[in-house]
Amino acid sequence: MQPELVLLLLAVALAAGWVDAVVGGGGLVQLPALLLAFPVAPPATLLATDKLSSISGTTASAIGFARGARIDLRLAVPAAVCAMALSGLGAATAGLIPAQVFRPFVLGALVVVAAVVVLRPRLGTGTPERRPARGRSVAALTVAGVVLPFYNGLVGPGTGAMILLALTGLLGLDFIDGSATAKVVNLGANLGALLVFALHGQAMWMLGLCMAACNVMGARLGTRTALRKGAGFIRATLLCVVAALIVKLGLDYLNA
Repeated sequence: MQPELVLLLLAVALAAGWVDAVVGGGGLVQLPALLLAFPVAPPATLLATDKLSSISGTTASAIGFARGARIDLRLAVPAAVCAMALSGLGAATAGLIPAQVFRPFVLGALVVVAAVVVLRPRLGTGTPERRPARGRSVAALTVAGVVLPFYNGLVGPGTGAMILLALTGLLGLDFIDGSATAKVVNLGANLGALLVFALHGQAMWMLGLCMAACNVMGARLGTRTALRKGAGFIRATLLCVVAALIVKLGLDYLNA
């Protein structure tokens, strides 16, 4: 592999770690770079390498947020356990279910989410309910711990941002606490997918570990930025990430 290409991928991993720590969706940056760098590599190999890198950054940002935000462990722990299982299932069935089947639904959901964030400027800036309605808690657990992790294992990019949106929209968490809780859930999702890919020896381990180190550095910087700048900054970054995800999935769907 050319040294220039390796350096580019390491820089991309650093940027992806920052984006993922602030709002989630680092795969939007990292996975396309891997696809461009290795156009003929099997998709499972690239997904495995992406997960190997991103899980390190997610762990670092989860630890960082734990020091400066409130993580809802009553939701995060069961959701993370479910996420690990469902993401692993998604990874195991990645070759059986075409990703194109999910893109129209995910694309439509993201358009709705972007509209809600724009039309509800106070979303993610308020104080959460101490005891959210049971129906909302079940819905949040289903979306964040089951539906989105399955998508994470099957396709991947944007899962962290969508989990954050589910938590803030359904439970009324602010963006700081919601992002911290989302990191724990996303960690379970990434771990489940990585375990399945690793069992089949599909990762580029040396490259993935080097990218992981850069991802961790980016995640540490992103966590400090998010905690220092607050919910308004996270909201603006979230809109940018969701817009980028809509464009990417839309182009993928049109070119499929």
